[in-house]
Amino acid sequence: MTDDRTVTLAAIIGAHGVTGEVRLKLFSDDLSVYPSLTGGGRTFTLKSIRPGPNGAVARFAEIRDRNDAEALRGTQLSVPRSALPPLGEGEYYHIDLIGLPCLADGEPIGTAVLVEDFGAGDVLEIEKPDGKRFMVPVAKAVTVEADRLLIDPEFVE
Repeated sequence: MTDDRTVTLAAIIGAHGVTGEVRLKLFSDDLSVYPSLTGGGRTFTLKSIRPGPNGAVARFAEIRDRNDAEALRGTQLSVPRSALPPLGEGEYYHIDLIGLPCLADGEPIGTAVLVEDFGAGDVLEIEKPDGKRFMVPVAKAVTVEADRLLIDPEFVE
C-alpha cells in the first residue's frame, strides 16, 4: 500500500545570485536524499544543495536564471509520504498523526489536527467534536498507536 499524501520538506524563499539558485527554508534535515520534489504543479530535479542564509541554497535543473527563481518565491516543495525513509521503533512523522482519533480512558475525545514543535518537544492539537481545540505535549500525554492516539486524561480540557 502506498501513501499518496504529500509532505512539504522546504519552501522557496527567494533567489540566490543570478544563475537560478534559490534560497530554501527547510523543514527536513536532509533534502539531498530526494532527487525530485514537486511544487506549484511542477516537478523539480535537485542538482545541488548547500547551507545558506536562513536555511539552504539549492540548484534545480528546471530553474535557469534569477527571474525563474524569483517567480517561484513562496513555492512549497513536497514529496509523497511513501518516499520518506522508514522509521525506527517509537518514531513517527507528524503527518501520520494528523487525522487520527484521540481517546482518553477509552472514550473518543476528538481528532488530531496539528503537530507543532515549539522547541521543547512536539505538541499535539486536538479538535473536539464541538469544534473547540486544545493542545497536549506528546512526550508526556500521548501514546501513539497505529490507528489512534491515547491521551492521558489529566491533559484533557
